[in-house]
Amino acid sequence: MRLEHIKMYEKHKGHESMHMEMVVILLVTLIIAQIILVEWKKRHYRSYSLMTLLALWIIPLVLSLRHQYWRFIFFWLIFSCITGLVMRKAIRKPISGTTPRLVYKWFYFIYKISYVLGIAGYIVMMLTFFGVNFIFNEPPHTWMDVGLLLVFYGLYYGVLGRDISEICADKMACHIGYYTPKGIPTRHLERNVCAVCGNQLMTDVNESGVIENTYKLACDHVFHEFCIRGWCIVGKKQTCPYCKEKVDLKKMFCNPWERPHVLYGQLLDWIRWLVAWQPLILFIVQGINWMLGLE
Repeated sequence: MRLEHIKMYEKHKGHESMHMEMVVILLVTLIIAQIILVEWKKRHYRSYSLMTLLALWIIPLVLSLRHQYWRFIFFWLIFSCITGLVMRKAIRKPISGTTPRLVYKWFYFIYKISYVLGIAGYIVMMLTFFGVNFIFNEPPHTWMDVGLLLVFYGLYYGVLGRDISEICADKMACHIGYYTPKGIPTRHLERNVCAVCGNQLMTDVNESGVIENTYKLACDHVFHEFCIRGWCIVGKKQTCPYCKEKVDLKKMFCNPWERPHVLYGQLLDWIRWLVAWQPLILFIVQGINWMLGLE
């Protein structure tokens, strides 16, 4: 290692100014790219969301194929196949009455799995910092690798599932139920009917259901538990599906242990930037350095 360090020092001796130029190029490119992305998101949100989703779905696969990360490729193929079938059901016309529940349950399941994986990975890394791995005669890097792997899988599939669920939610809501993208609904909401899926509510708001409960928003509209959870959290819809009134998540979730789920959803929004756009930005920086003859 000392010999390699000496060779590296001799190779880059006198390149301090060149390295400074590379750092300046990196910082300027990052700032310009972030400004462009923010303005793009403000002015053309649909195209921004679509390109972000494609980048989020394809770039990790390309990097995994290049570095032969077969485990990630295996899980990516399973997730893509199942999610593709669910999306096909969501966008197909006419939509079956049971399709919305199936779609919401699948993405809500993905959301729960990503949350558990992220917390488990964080716990493993904390235990490594406290030296618990030595009790099991395991080296620190092994436990740290496991923790980072769990956190990555949880965050990546959480972000990907959240973005795809928004597309499915929009498509289904326009084809079934009472939601309209603009204006007031064209159908009258009957009593004891869920405005998301259009199916009958089997339990009252104050009753405890066997499979799921019934939720009432501040606007007095009632919904199936899985439908409104998927609509508000997974699908990022912060309005009532029927009247578009702002949803108060603090009143909706009385259990304090469920409130961190909303914060976790905000964390996934930030991770989307890191996974989808940062590799492209770094690739552009490498291209600029190559054109300028910097190394």
